[in-house]
Amino acid sequence: MGAMLAIAASLIWGTADFLGGVMSRKYRPIAVYGWAQVFGCAALVAYSLSIGAWRADLDYLPWAIGTGIVGLVAMVLFYTALSTGPMGIVSPLVAVSVVIPLAYGLIQGESPAPMQVLGIVLAIVGILLASGPELGDARSARPMMLAALSAFAFGAFVIFLDLGSQTSPVMTVTVSRVVVVVIMLVVALAARSTGGIRGRDLGIVGAVGVLEAASNVMFAVAITLGMLATTSVLGSLYPVATAILAAVFLRERLRPVQYVGVVAALAGVALIAGF
Repeated sequence: MGAMLAIAASLIWGTADFLGGVMSRKYRPIAVYGWAQVFGCAALVAYSLSIGAWRADLDYLPWAIGTGIVGLVAMVLFYTALSTGPMGIVSPLVAVSVVIPLAYGLIQGESPAPMQVLGIVLAIVGILLASGPELGDARSARPMMLAALSAFAFGAFVIFLDLGSQTSPVMTVTVSRVVVVVIMLVVALAARSTGGIRGRDLGIVGAVGVLEAASNVMFAVAITLGMLATTSVLGSLYPVATAILAAVFLRERLRPVQYVGVVAALAGVALIAGF
């Protein structure tokens, strides 16, 4: 169950990333992210109230606040990278962040089965292959650097999310989103601007926020049902969805070695989920 939730969460996450990347080419990334968080926060608050999740012990609170802060840093960097570089390259590179919670889980004493270890190696190698062709291109240096920094922040995000979710997955995600919205509100007031997103585009940005919120809750629950070392890798599948959507709708072309990387990553996911 945990494996399926993590995979489903990563696919929804990848779709949200694609839509967010598209909107970030029309508007400032921080505006897209800010409005998405408002919609996602509203959905999460309504959901948490409806199921009584707010009654949970407050042990999750410091981790939820940390999750919100590092998540904000990660997503602003990520959206900026998506808006200036190829989605099919930036998104897989960010997914390398999986090595951080993976290492943390192993240090904490988690012991994946031998075939799961093989799957982890395949998945990570696949992600690297999918990212590699553009890394030496000087024209792509800035978005690649932003993506690398985003990857580090995402790794911390998953660890904080895991620690908070041991008490309450829903409230960890909800409070983290409230923290982000408060910070974004301060930024908007200081800048005296709401980003200028209106009409149909605001609806798309709203969908980004709701999809991301849903994927976060699903992933947080998945973490509590399995090992962080394996669940975090399964959650890294989201770049595949982003890359496929970019290829279909934006006509971005992947190189042969990147297709090999995608296949390797999917094979790794299959091995992890099968045991």
